[in-house]
Amino acid sequence: MDILAAARKRYTAKAYDPSRRVPEDTMQQIYEVLRNSPSSVNSQPWHFIVASTPEAKARLARGVQGPYSYNEAKILNASHVILFCTRVDAEGGHLDHLLEQEQRDGRFKDDAAKAGQAKGRLGYVNLHRYTLKDLPQWFEKQAYIALGNAMLAASALGVDTTPMEGLDPAALDAELGLHEKGLASLVLLSFGYHADSDFNAALPKSRLAQEQVFTFL
Repeated sequence: MDILAAARKRYTAKAYDPSRRVPEDTMQQIYEVLRNSPSSVNSQPWHFIVASTPEAKARLARGVQGPYSYNEAKILNASHVILFCTRVDAEGGHLDHLLEQEQRDGRFKDDAAKAGQAKGRLGYVNLHRYTLKDLPQWFEKQAYIALGNAMLAASALGVDTTPMEGLDPAALDAELGLHEKGLASLVLLSFGYHADSDFNAALPKSRLAQEQVFTFL
């Protein structure tokens, strides 16, 4: 499937067929798309928690109780569910870990290039930490890039998805011990194959016309 066809085909599934599983090799491709997603100054401020067993999905479903219970079936009946988490800060050696990985991957021709990367990235981190005071929100923006990549990749592979912001972050953070790891829950994404009862599968896609959303200078 070409990228435009995948974009036009993608939609938000509202009900899943619990009898169908996404093949592991297909999910591995989606994991690699997530891992290779771009982020500002290669900050990679994310962590992805995957649930594919009934027990694991039940744990994630504890984060969609009460006012968010409408999302419970989309977790329990899906094949796989990923919780997108972000770092709450840049501490804990994360920036050093990034720099060393970049060096192992051959990103620097010399020590000056490595030092320049470290300085530039820290500059942006400190801009958002101290000047703009929006470091967590900046990290969340990077995670949403990965979210979009995953949905488009899944569509290209014939897999349905459901992004869910209707969740209780505090409940998920506590259930998974995320604060102890310097992480916070952000958004859920289910993967699977829609059920016959999914009303949204038969509806046409609706988007504003190009002339309404583009300005060409």
